[in-house]
Amino acid sequence: MALIFIRTTIIFITLLIVMRLMGKSQIGEMQTFELVITLLIAELACIPMADSSIPLMYGIVSIVAMFILHQIVWLLDLWFKPFKAVICGRPSLVITREGIDEYQLKKNNLDVSDLIESMRAAGYFNLDDVSYGLFEANGSFSALESEHKTKSLSVTVIDSGKINAHNLAICGISAQRLKEFLKEQHTTLKKTLVMTVDGNGRVYFQQRGKAYKILSIEAAKW
Repeated sequence: MALIFIRTTIIFITLLIVMRLMGKSQIGEMQTFELVITLLIAELACIPMADSSIPLMYGIVSIVAMFILHQIVWLLDLWFKPFKAVICGRPSLVITREGIDEYQLKKNNLDVSDLIESMRAAGYFNLDDVSYGLFEANGSFSALESEHKTKSLSVTVIDSGKINAHNLAICGISAQRLKEFLKEQHTTLKKTLVMTVDGNGRVYFQQRGKAYKILSIEAAKW
């Protein structure tokens, strides 16, 4: 037991030193290669702690090797900017003044609901509260706030051509009224990328491949 305690303490101190040397990004938003290295270090640290038959030095050498690889990649990232784009990726502009860029969302394996969730986490509760929005290479969401930010809460009625029946009921809009609304916009459900409605009947409406519109529809107060 004492041997395991001592081995664990040594691994802990080694990890603490290595993670500290790797910089603050290891305890904040990490790039892809940093996440991979961190996961590997965690796995390598567990092996010598759990199995006393494995020489402790094997674990320490492996952890230090991961640190050296981290520094090599970091230097390449610093010296050769194209390398950074290959390893870490590039920021993706997913919202412009015309609305949502569906291509950029799909390119990053995201959908409209993922975008709306990220916006809420950033303090934006309506799609047009943001003039420009992008996902950084580390996955965080950044935005340029619109000068006409609203103070209402919207719910998603149509998401990528599919109706959210629950939210439709919350808004007090019937399926027939929604069908009529789409007809008024000279479009169909499948051609609609997103439609949100707030408690005042204010609608954010965007067809696939087109700029968004701010419209209105009769809705129950909620």
